[in-house]
Amino acid sequence: MANIKMIIFDLDGTLVDSRQDIVEAVNHMLVRLGLKEKSFDEVISCVGNGINELIRACLGKDFASLKDRAFEIYRQYYQKHPADNAYLYPGVLEMLDFFCNKEKAVVTNRNHNSSLLILRKLGIERYFNNIIGDDNTSCLKPSRCQFDRLFKKTSVNDKRRVLMVGDMDIDVLAGKASGIKTCAVTYGIGKRDDIERSAPDFIIDDILQLKEIVD
Repeated sequence: MANIKMIIFDLDGTLVDSRQDIVEAVNHMLVRLGLKEKSFDEVISCVGNGINELIRACLGKDFASLKDRAFEIYRQYYQKHPADNAYLYPGVLEMLDFFCNKEKAVVTNRNHNSSLLILRKLGIERYFNNIIGDDNTSCLKPSRCQFDRLFKKTSVNDKRRVLMVGDMDIDVLAGKASGIKTCAVTYGIGKRDDIERSAPDFIIDDILQLKEIVD
């Protein structure tokens, strides 16, 4: 794809495998609240729509009564343990170096502060011109709202020259709603069937395949 000036990346499931840290934070929260821990798969099935929905899904019927304590426990724990087990997916660093002359941004439903902590700990914050997180929980993918915020901060004004890369259907849907090209990766958290139904412009199995897509 010629003339792409900016690449926007999702974070969790696209650049970084942070699943174990999320599971441990959730289970720490549940234990502190006197609730039963959840399995890895149970927690990860709730990931993708921001911290509010993650905690709501994990608390279930107890959400209304415990939500304030739950958020505080989760945030305090995650602030201290943002990337104990997180790691970059294979090829991510090589890909970021390869596209060093492209403007790059992160748009994630994770909150901004924890996004920065992870990017810094894994040594890749320097690659990104902008990082847009879920500071406004009414402004999350699959809405285009975060992309509108990003475009107000960037010099790129031709959306035909922008590509969104993510691992879930919500990334694709948000990119489409914003009028930009979309590329889904299959190795992350999202399910392939959901990705295919969202009909991205490209589907790749390896982040290094971006080299074949973007000039």
